[in-house]
Amino acid sequence: MSFFFGLFIGITVGIGLIMAFVRSENYRSKRRSQLATTVSAFSKMTVEDSKKLLPLDYYPSWVVFSEKQKLKWLNLELDKIWPYVDQAASELIKTSVEPVLEQYRPVILSSLKFSKLTLGTVAPQFTGVSIIEDGEEGITMELEMQWDGNPSIVLDIKTKFGVSLPIQVKDIGFTGVFRLMFKPLVDEFPCFGAVCYSLRHKKKLDFKLKVVGGDVSSIPGISDAIESTIRDAIEDSITWPVRKIIPILPGDYSDLELKPVGILEVKLVQAKELTNKDIIGKSDPYAVVYIRPLPDRMKKSRTINNQLNPIWNEHFEFIVEDASTQHLVVKVYDDEGVQASELLGCAQVLLKDLEPGKVKDVWLKLVKDLDLQRDTKNRGQVHLELLYIPFGMENAFNNPFAPKFSMTSLEKVLKAGSDGSEAGDLEKASNQKRREVIVRGVLSVTVISAEEVPATDIMGKADPYVILSLKKSGAKNKTRVVNDSLNPVWNQTFDFVVEDGLHDMLILELYDHDTFGKDYIGRCIITLTRVIMEGEYNDTLLLDGAKSGKLNLYLKWSAQPIYRDS
Repeated sequence: MSFFFGLFIGITVGIGLIMAFVRSENYRSKRRSQLATTVSAFSKMTVEDSKKLLPLDYYPSWVVFSEKQKLKWLNLELDKIWPYVDQAASELIKTSVEPVLEQYRPVILSSLKFSKLTLGTVAPQFTGVSIIEDGEEGITMELEMQWDGNPSIVLDIKTKFGVSLPIQVKDIGFTGVFRLMFKPLVDEFPCFGAVCYSLRHKKKLDFKLKVVGGDVSSIPGISDAIESTIRDAIEDSITWPVRKIIPILPGDYSDLELKPVGILEVKLVQAKELTNKDIIGKSDPYAVVYIRPLPDRMKKSRTINNQLNPIWNEHFEFIVEDASTQHLVVKVYDDEGVQASELLGCAQVLLKDLEPGKVKDVWLKLVKDLDLQRDTKNRGQVHLELLYIPFGMENAFNNPFAPKFSMTSLEKVLKAGSDGSEAGDLEKASNQKRREVIVRGVLSVTVISAEEVPATDIMGKADPYVILSLKKSGAKNKTRVVNDSLNPVWNQTFDFVVEDGLHDMLILELYDHDTFGKDYIGRCIITLTRVIMEGEYNDTLLLDGAKSGKLNLYLKWSAQPIYRDS
């Protein structure tokens, strides 16, 4: 009996031990699986994820999450070696900058050279450095620099009248960001073939001009001419996307040089609610549009007198060199006649936000300064249409602004010739003389409905109707009146014969019908660029000048392009 009892106890204990072992192994396996999942999740964590888990105060000092690293150690070393840097760099700067200044020399001067150039005793300070991802092709570094220097720079200038003047450049204050690109990466020391440098962003550049032994302001035009020359030379010679290439290893680095990559078509449509700077009457606004702030690349609109809601509808074309970093700038000024124009506001658009080959219609809020993060004051808005066309994409869609869009049937046949010689001749001729494209056709506009029309009578209703007109030709049409409705439906179609589609505009004005006349509610202004490109589309437009409301439209275009030489 005791034998069977012992056997029973032994089997029971054995089974218990086996069950405990199996459970322990299952638990350990589960823990290992959870730990592997956790380790995998940690390996995928970004810097931003880690910041959410733990405040920066709890990290050790050697863990830095800032995208811009401090460079105190570099500034300390630069202070020590600055006297030697001054001697080495002064002659190099003199020989490299002199030809650039000569290139931008104003007509009032016959000669512009350095008679003395030293960088002074104050070394620049690097306030931050950041590394930009550049794939596997190279390494890109951006250094933020500040320099309030005391250089000794004397320019020896000669005027057209034979007068020689020594001009001192003093009290230089500069803050900007320099970009250094080390590419291509190679398997030979120092592991990169060339260095490219450029002034990525100029935040501040101040300096004073003084005639040695006299006052530069006593000579009319000289000070402004020299200052403009210096600024233009800096803007055009080293400001991004312009870059200087220094070969380190033998090789062909022509692919690193600045090259145009596309064309930006810009239509400056209108502005609204501009600031009134005039005591009597209203501002006389005009706009300056540019990608690079160079005199020969900046476009200026016409001035519209006594108007805070100007309509320009002007077209400009710009060369794009780097769509990933460049931006379009618009500055609106009040024309003061003989006095200097006053800035009403400015805005910018990043080219990387544009979809190639597609028109982007944007309203931009005007601000006082592009470097300001916020501007609470209402300075108005500016309306643009933008079309970015990368080189090589020209044949992917119909660009109505391109001269080839206006080819006659005979030209199209010649261009399709098998030997290509006629096409080449036509292309050369087109490049030699710019053609002004004239697009004629029929614009069909269906006014479908309106929504949320503001009430105009005491009963909380309105009797709305729409007047349609072409700005350039003056042709007009009118919908029927829909009584007692804030959401009227018309579904009426109107055809307009358009003589110049690229330079005309469709204006839709919403009115409230009244027994004794009409009350203006609001309006919409449309250029014809999109409908010319797409052929037809539906759109919903907000009523400008009204508290609420929008129009639902359908537009269709049938055109026959022609051209004329300009």
